[in-house]
Amino acid sequence: MSGAIIYIKRDLHISDIKVEVLVGILNVYSLFGSAAAGRTSDWIGRRYTMVVAAAIFFTGALLMGFATNYAFLMVGRFVAGVGVGYALMVAPVYTAEVSPASSRGFLTSFPEVFINGGILLGYVSNVAFSKLPTHLSWRFMLGIGAIPSVFLALSVLAMPESPRWLVMQGRLGDARRVLNKTSDSLEEAQLRLADIKEAAGIPEHCNDDIVEVPKRPKGDNVWKELIFSPTPAVRHILITGVGIHFFQQASGIDAVVLYSPTIFEKAGIKSDHDKLLCTVAVGFVKTMFILVATFTLDKFGRRPLLLTSVAGMVLSLMLLATGLTIIDQSEQKLVWAIALCITMVLAYVALFSIGMGPITWVYSSEIFPLRLRATGCSLGVAANRVTSGVVSMTFLSLEKAITIGGAFFLYTGLAVMAWVFFFTLMPETQGKILEEMETLFGTFWNWRERARELKEMKKTEKNSNDNGQIQMGTTPSISS
Repeated sequence: MSGAIIYIKRDLHISDIKVEVLVGILNVYSLFGSAAAGRTSDWIGRRYTMVVAAAIFFTGALLMGFATNYAFLMVGRFVAGVGVGYALMVAPVYTAEVSPASSRGFLTSFPEVFINGGILLGYVSNVAFSKLPTHLSWRFMLGIGAIPSVFLALSVLAMPESPRWLVMQGRLGDARRVLNKTSDSLEEAQLRLADIKEAAGIPEHCNDDIVEVPKRPKGDNVWKELIFSPTPAVRHILITGVGIHFFQQASGIDAVVLYSPTIFEKAGIKSDHDKLLCTVAVGFVKTMFILVATFTLDKFGRRPLLLTSVAGMVLSLMLLATGLTIIDQSEQKLVWAIALCITMVLAYVALFSIGMGPITWVYSSEIFPLRLRATGCSLGVAANRVTSGVVSMTFLSLEKAITIGGAFFLYTGLAVMAWVFFFTLMPETQGKILEEMETLFGTFWNWRERARELKEMKKTEKNSNDNGQIQMGTTPSISS
C-alpha cells in the first residue's frame, strides 16, 4: 500500500484524509478477524483457521485489484483486514503450541520473519509495477497479493494440528503422535503431553486415544477469569500481553513502513522511482535483521534483545526527528541531513526487527495459560491493530499539525515509555514450558524475586531427584 497509494491518489483524485483512512483502516477492520479468530480456532482448530485466513486474503486482494472506485477499494480493504486479524492471532499461537521449549522463540518469530519478507516483496513489486500506466500500476500492486495466499492454504494442509488443541478435544492419540514428531526426545514428548493434560483438567491416568474432557468454562467464564475477576497472575499476564502489543505499534513502526515514501520526500528525495527504491532498502534491512533475531531469541533470551532493541529505537527516532526538523527549517539542500534521515530510518527498522518486532508475538503467545490463550492473544492482537490504525490514520494529519519532526519526537517519547514498561513488568520466559508460565507472574514489579524463588525450588528439586537416583543405584550393592 505504501507505493500503491502514490498512484491511487493521482488516479482516484482523493484527499489526504481519504489516503489516511484507506491506509490505516485495514488495521481497524482486522479487529473483526482477531475477535472471531479466537473462537474459530477453538472450534475448528488452529490449522483450518489458517486456511480460512488464506481464503479471506485471496478474496480481499482480488477485490482491491479489481476496484473501480474508492468505495469498492474500501470493501476490498475490509475483507483483507479480516484476513489480517485471523492470521495475526492464529499463526503465533499455533507455532508456540507446536514448538518444543528449546526452539520456541526461534520458531514463534517465523510469522514476523515472513511478514517482513512479504513487506519486502511488496516494495519490490511496487518498483516493478511503477512503470505501468497509473490506472493499472496500483491495481497490480494490490492484486498480486492473491498469489501467496494460495500457497499458504495449500502448505497449511500439510502441517499437523496443534497438540494442545487436540488434547482440548480429547484426542490424546493424535496429540501424542504430533508431540512425538515435534519434540526433541520421546521423554520430552511425554512430559509435554502430561503438562497439557494437567492444564486441560484431564486426569493423569487417562491415556486412551480418545478421552472425555472435563467441561470447560463457557466464553463468559473465560472473559470473567481474564477481565472481570482475574487472579493477580492473570492480571499481570494480561497487562504485559496487551501492553507489549500497544507499545510495539505506538512507537511508530507503521508510520515508517506505510509512509516511507512521504518520509523520504520530506527528507529531500523527489523522484517517485527513487522513493520506491529507498522503500526497497527499508524492506531489505527489516527482513535481514529479523533473521538475526530469529537465530538469537533462544540464545540470549527475550528481555536482553527487547531492551536493547527499544533503547536503539529511542536513539534512532530522536536523530531522525532532529534531521527532519533541520531539513524542514532549512532553505538549502543539506546532503548530510538527508543522509542522516535515510540512515536513521534504516537503523530504526533494523533495531525494531532484532527485538520489538518478533518478541511481541513470541512473548504474547507463550505467557497466557492454555484455557485463556486464544482469547488472551485475540485481545493482544486487538490492541496491536487499534494502535496501528490510530498511528497510520493520523500520521499525515499529525505531520501537518506539529511537523514531521514533531511527529517523530512524539514516537520517541512513547518508545521511552515502552522501555520503562518492559524493564519494570516483563519477566524472562526463555526456556520455560508453556504450562509453567503462570507461576512467573502475579507480583508485577517484584517478578525478579519470584523468578529467583522458582529457580531455587527447581535447583532443590533437581538435587533431591539426583540424590534419590544415587540411593536407588547403590541399593543393590549394599544388599549384596
